[in-house]
Amino acid sequence: MLRSVAVVMMDQVVPFELGVFAEVFGTDRTDDGFPGYRFDVCAADGAPVRTSSGFLVTPNADLTPVEDADLVAVPGHDGAVAPPEVLAALRRAHARGAYVLSVCTGAFVLGAAGLLDDRECTTHWRHVDELQRRHPRARVRCDSLYVADGRLLTGAGTAAGIDACLHLVRHEHGSAIATRLARRMVVPPHRDGGQSQYVEAPIPKAPEAPTLEPVLAWLVGHLDRPVTVDELAARAGMTPRTFARRFRAETGTTPHDWLTNQRVLLARRLLEETPLSVESVAGRSGFGDAAALRHHFARRVGTTPHAYRTTFRDRVAAS
Repeated sequence: MLRSVAVVMMDQVVPFELGVFAEVFGTDRTDDGFPGYRFDVCAADGAPVRTSSGFLVTPNADLTPVEDADLVAVPGHDGAVAPPEVLAALRRAHARGAYVLSVCTGAFVLGAAGLLDDRECTTHWRHVDELQRRHPRARVRCDSLYVADGRLLTGAGTAAGIDACLHLVRHEHGSAIATRLARRMVVPPHRDGGQSQYVEAPIPKAPEAPTLEPVLAWLVGHLDRPVTVDELAARAGMTPRTFARRFRAETGTTPHDWLTNQRVLLARRLLEETPLSVESVAGRSGFGDAAALRHHFARRVGTTPHAYRTTFRDRVAAS
């Protein structure tokens, strides 16, 4: 269970990415029913660290909290060279089974520690080639907002750190907590199939594509009923071909994939929060029957609905 977080800062730390970790894990929301964490901002010698924006940040600890933290987080750094003691601490954290999460160029620190060898990972699209060059054994994905390879997580640039953190919150505490936290932060609870292990990076919205927000909102409210592209296109006032093209431009995926991902998310929530049978969950989430639910659930979550429910209930009992 995730109870303690240690963020490792070095010279030229990117303040936004440091702030992402502080916002998700360092803000006390326990009075509102959110999980609480011991949160430490660490530096190798405990001294103030200069950010990439020029101001100083004072950590509250040296590397001591890294030794027993459940999550060790590494924000991006502009060109910093990680001290040997930082790399050694990251290796020990990984070896004992802690989560290790980087954002943007923080992946280079994980690579220098030897944690990316034979693992799937990502970083900002501007740096993927360099990351692959420096660490040829790493399997660098350039098309992902974040990658979760076991307990090693790497996020792409800046705001993708929010996606990676919410993924971890969802994995540890369930969809309801992650969705409430996203709403509190005024960000999407997931982007482009955030329930899967890998999330496709969204295609930039074309300037000429009007928003499909009303259609998407209607879809989310009617996931239990069958819908066709023709019906959705008519609701949007477009031809099916134009609708499909603009849907991909605005969401980065196809209507079928987007809808399937939303239905899997709903199924996860129903499995977590209700005693409904798998067959009933399949009906309410729009899959029709348990066989179809199991098929899509396994492809996007990597397990069966029954196993997922059992695991999640065990996690809740443990907490």
